[in-house]
Amino acid sequence: MIKNAIPLKIAGVGYSVPETVITNDDLTKLYETSDEWIYTRTGIKERRVVSGNQNAIDLGFEAAKHALDKANLNPDEIDLIIAASSAPPDLYPAIACHIQARLGISTQVPAFDITAACTGLIYALSIARGYIASGMYKKILLVATDNNSRLVNWEDRGTSILFGDGAGAMVVTEAEDGIDDVIAIDIKADGSIGDLIELSFDGKNCPLVEQYEPKPFGIRMNGRGVYTFVAKVLPHYVEELIKNAGMNAEDIDYLIPHQANIRIIQAVQERLGFSDDKVVTNIKYYGNTSAASIPLALAESVEKGNVKLGTTAVLCGFGAGMTWGGAIVRLREGIC
Repeated sequence: MIKNAIPLKIAGVGYSVPETVITNDDLTKLYETSDEWIYTRTGIKERRVVSGNQNAIDLGFEAAKHALDKANLNPDEIDLIIAASSAPPDLYPAIACHIQARLGISTQVPAFDITAACTGLIYALSIARGYIASGMYKKILLVATDNNSRLVNWEDRGTSILFGDGAGAMVVTEAEDGIDDVIAIDIKADGSIGDLIELSFDGKNCPLVEQYEPKPFGIRMNGRGVYTFVAKVLPHYVEELIKNAGMNAEDIDYLIPHQANIRIIQAVQERLGFSDDKVVTNIKYYGNTSAASIPLALAESVEKGNVKLGTTAVLCGFGAGMTWGGAIVRLREGIC
């Protein structure tokens, strides 16, 4: 931690999802499956997907506007934008640059993307915390957005049933009252098991050289391997995060995890001894929205009143890389 660090305030959160709903029954038109087969294995009943030209940039822009409204800030007051995405629609310009332009920000504030897959919001929050702590920036917009429906192979039942599209955003600022809303934060990665989840962007070699064999299209995932790794690591990791912060599970009001699989969420819940009302889940209606998953679950649950403010929550996630991370945060009145 930076000496004499400036504390961070979570000033506003927002989210956005496409209008189009694809149910498990709809997927029976694509391959042999059933609502019961999908739901019992994943906890997913339906997911939202983009249609036509809509993409992750559109979703991120809408989520950003909602977060700025809740923070009572004009876009021109933002001095840095960080966007997290598992696979942005464009490698460049960055999603953050697109959102800067759409918000009509007149100043040339820095904007960049990061890729930490489903852990993207935690990684972005960690970066933002360092910037604010150092005094380099005072008002930062974080956007996590993904359009997974364009990235899966819709002939692959094992993978395509899992994913949906969505966006979440968070505005963080300097905390003028001296209270840091990030009580603890930690991020990790293990590239030696990165092949558990892969997505390739293929092109073509120069025609004057030997060509290469392109990889199969779409997200490729070793589902059993991912589940085994996460079920082994995440429950203990979250428990240690709380312990290292000098806290107990009883000090945490809510668990807001990445929405990947209901069984993994339940494993963490069981480890912490949390009742159902302390665990936020919306995987049933959105599926796995990758980087958007954690902020979407946070913003929607606060908006619906399922998460009360003036409380403390653990945000935790894991994703391709493999990456994982967690944050213990204060949820102030007025963030949504």
